[in-house]
Amino acid sequence: MTTMVRRPAVAGSFYPGVRDRLRFQVEALWPKVAQPERAVGVVVPHAGFVYSGRVAAAAYAKVEFPDSVVILGPNHSGLGARAALMTAGRWETPLGEVPLDTDLARAILASGAGIQDDPLGHLREHSIEVQLPFLQYFDRPFQFVPICLLGQDFSLCQEVGQAVARAIMAASKRVLLVASTDMSHYISRAEASRKDRMALEAILALEPAELHRVVREEKISMCGFHPTTAMLIAAKALGATRAELVVYTDSGEVTRTFDQVVAYAGLVVR
Repeated sequence: MTTMVRRPAVAGSFYPGVRDRLRFQVEALWPKVAQPERAVGVVVPHAGFVYSGRVAAAAYAKVEFPDSVVILGPNHSGLGARAALMTAGRWETPLGEVPLDTDLARAILASGAGIQDDPLGHLREHSIEVQLPFLQYFDRPFQFVPICLLGQDFSLCQEVGQAVARAIMAASKRVLLVASTDMSHYISRAEASRKDRMALEAILALEPAELHRVVREEKISMCGFHPTTAMLIAAKALGATRAELVVYTDSGEVTRTFDQVVAYAGLVVR
């Protein structure tokens, strides 16, 4: 039986498409002093590495990497199911192939009626793919489960979060939860900071329902608020008690223009 290999969709655009160049860039982004500790989850951005890579690296450097990771990201392409999971195969980046955690993926699938085994939802999506080079950088073997969310209603976030938590508890193993999201898009730095503060306060309070509400009601253009909501639901069920903002910034730090920025945040949930 041939193993399905999901080829990279954004290598060479969001991040370097050549192994040595990619390793060099991740190394340059990684904090010089890193003190990883056990964590339940992280919230990290998914823009091009030149814009948001330092934020992602700063958050990842704060956590220990277990043998399995669940990455939840938004669906930008519109392809596939409302909650698309992959249960089998491998994902390729220039740093090599990463196997899916088939047992954990099947347990999540069995626990959530609204979740589908649907590779199509991952075919062109970048929000999960761009996390892998950070996790691969230390050449430590791991498996992962990708969950791509197109549906944004709170009930789906709740179902996905609870299914992830139940599957992890039943597996009796450590798993890192990753929520992939950028913050406000294409507004001024001042406006992005004002709006994002409301979303970040909900994350820091570990209040997924409040995060979901404030993003919808305040029209905050946080593209991955639904996977972040689902991650917080799972994290709380798994015993998380606090969150920490590692860094918040925006694309203006690179472009030096501040009237139209995309903002990025890195947080750790423990």
